Amino acid sequence: MPELPEVETTLRGIAPHLQNHRIEAVTVSQPKLRWPVSAELITLKQVPVLSLQRRAKYLIINTDAGHIIIHLGMSGSLRIVNHDEPRRKHDHVEFRLSTGKLMRYHDPRRFGAVLWTADRVDDHILISKLGPEPLADQFDSEHLHRATRKRKIAIKNLIMDSHIVVGVGNIYASESLFLAGVRPGVAAGRITRAQSGAIVASIKQVLAAAIEQGGTTLRDFVNSDGAPGYFQQTLNVYGRGGEPCRRCKTEVKMKTIGQRSTFYCASCQH
Repeated sequence: MPELPEVETTLRGIAPHLQNHRIEAVTVSQPKLRWPVSAELITLKQVPVLSLQRRAKYLIINTDAGHIIIHLGMSGSLRIVNHDEPRRKHDHVEFRLSTGKLMRYHDPRRFGAVLWTADRVDDHILISKLGPEPLADQFDSEHLHRATRKRKIAIKNLIMDSHIVVGVGNIYASESLFLAGVRPGVAAGRITRAQSGAIVASIKQVLAAAIEQGGTTLRDFVNSDGAPGYFQQTLNVYGRGGEPCRRCKTEVKMKTIGQRSTFYCASCQH
């Protein structure tokens, strides 16, 4: 599943092809995604694109008429292609751009979304209750420490809750807790103020590094599969169950927490 760094990489990849250009028309070949593709999209003609932004894992295209909200779901991707490139089987939504290029939304599992709102985007039902961005100043040790008080939920599950902080997916949660030296199954209410600070710092470090690494693939963004190099960074624990810890050589453990595979080092994390 595309996580926050991959969505940010996608945003940076498509932005030069859309910002300060126009969406001339939208074609929907498969409207049945996680939610039906907004019918208003096919009425858009010659619409200027003012800016693009990311909120959590949502890509938002701001136009002078309203906002296009895109979620990549489990298997979605966006590609910029030439106008004469044949449409692939799972290319469900196509944006014709004033540059002569096309932007295609591709989603084999159809669990993503392409929506429209003419209202303030921050008031949209999918956006309005989201927590702070992990790299923003609002996400700090005090915010996380307050959120953990009297909570019995595992700390890994808590930092994956988008009401607490957005964009910390399964891989990055395991990696951040490893760097912070905190076991993923510890009850959130037992997390100290110092540990809260370490977790926040680690989340910021891991996500910033992943975004930076993703940025190195931008030159290849317009290619045959549209994949911006997901998860190429070196992982310390995720997916390495049974292998030696990169730091202390103890065997990396794997357990299921909140129905998610979770990886940690019992020696480095307490």
